[in-house]
Amino acid sequence: MHPVFSFMIWLYRMLSLPFLLLSAPYYLKRMWRRGGYGRDWPQRLGCFPHLPPKESSKKRLWIQAVSVGEVLALAPLIRELAQSKRYEIILTTTTSTGYEEALKRYQSAVFQIGLFPIDIWPFSKRAWQRIQPDAVLLTESELWPEHLNRANNLGVPVLLINARLSDRTFKRFQSFKLFSHWALQRVDAIICSTEQDFERFTALKASPLPRVGNLKVDVPLPVPLSPEERLQALSDLGFNSQVAKPFVLIGASTWEQEEAMLLTIQKRLIASGIACFLILVPRHAERRNAVITLLEKQSLSWDYATASTANTEAIQIYLSDTTGQLTQVLRLADLAFIGKSMPPNQGGQTPIESAGLGIPSVWGPDMSNFASISDQLLKLGASKRVSSEDGLFDCIAHLIKNPEKRSEMRSAGLAWHRQNQGICTFICETIEGFVSDADPS
Repeated sequence: MHPVFSFMIWLYRMLSLPFLLLSAPYYLKRMWRRGGYGRDWPQRLGCFPHLPPKESSKKRLWIQAVSVGEVLALAPLIRELAQSKRYEIILTTTTSTGYEEALKRYQSAVFQIGLFPIDIWPFSKRAWQRIQPDAVLLTESELWPEHLNRANNLGVPVLLINARLSDRTFKRFQSFKLFSHWALQRVDAIICSTEQDFERFTALKASPLPRVGNLKVDVPLPVPLSPEERLQALSDLGFNSQVAKPFVLIGASTWEQEEAMLLTIQKRLIASGIACFLILVPRHAERRNAVITLLEKQSLSWDYATASTANTEAIQIYLSDTTGQLTQVLRLADLAFIGKSMPPNQGGQTPIESAGLGIPSVWGPDMSNFASISDQLLKLGASKRVSSEDGLFDCIAHLIKNPEKRSEMRSAGLAWHRQNQGICTFICETIEGFVSDADPS
């Protein structure tokens, strides 16, 4: 190892523990508010469950996914890897919600599910000693120095899949070129999610593989509903079944202030004579209390998924306050607003599911986290961008009056989704290239 790089990892080790102690009050408060972090806490200190000895006929893959979005995106990859019967899959997550979702979805498909250790030398070392992976898969931009250093020292290949660099992360990497060079040199293969990410990794002197694609496009989506099934599903949620041809607007993965904006827009649409139902799906389910407070202050009837008692009143607003329900309710919508895109929020949430389900989408001025994908959808006419709440109202009102335009947007989104599928197989082939000496027979 170059002396400068050796110094960097030791400097990181010396600073990481004091930083953890200083930042502990903030993160403990945040964890308390979100809840669920007490479960299996020792794993965060590297106390991963003891695993049986590795089978000689299989290779052990350690896959790390930060939160719910990454956990859900791994579905096609985990399914294909599990079907090959060549691997023991160890799946770890960082957030409590991601952990719960992984346990709910993948227990029968993977060898072990756990929590990613805090990236401090003794914790990381203990986890590595217990897991003993033959290859490591990281998602998006999960480049933890201690984790990468341990893989490099042990000769374990590291693959960065669904790799992406938001505007903010890219600027940070450019500002700290020595660190970015050190980290990226410890990644054996980078598979980018978009062409823009490929260009950004290349600009950082990395060597990403030429094939790009987002795993989320390969995630199986719910079967489309017939008009009759859709009306029944809306009725099952509690919406007024007597309303003829309601327009259903969904706030997909909304952030703070966006729910209040959509509630105002719904009232304006109703005042203009449009029968509008609203479905709210906050990005973080733990914000339910804040959203419920908003709903209690307005006059329209509403209900929410985790309510302890059934609402006998026909509703006009439904709050989906559970994790993992987005795609199920998204297919009920006529139009989707993509969250985290309207000020003061920045970056945007993924519009992939709405495109794949054929739901026209609209978002605010900042979709920088998915800039390449959002630009493609805008150019194809599958989505619309607005700059303000009034602009959002005008856009929605215009699309309500033009079902033909919504039909064109639906077709464009579906076509984009079909054309961008297939990266999962390429990732599996890449993994196989690094662990090709496994013999399942």
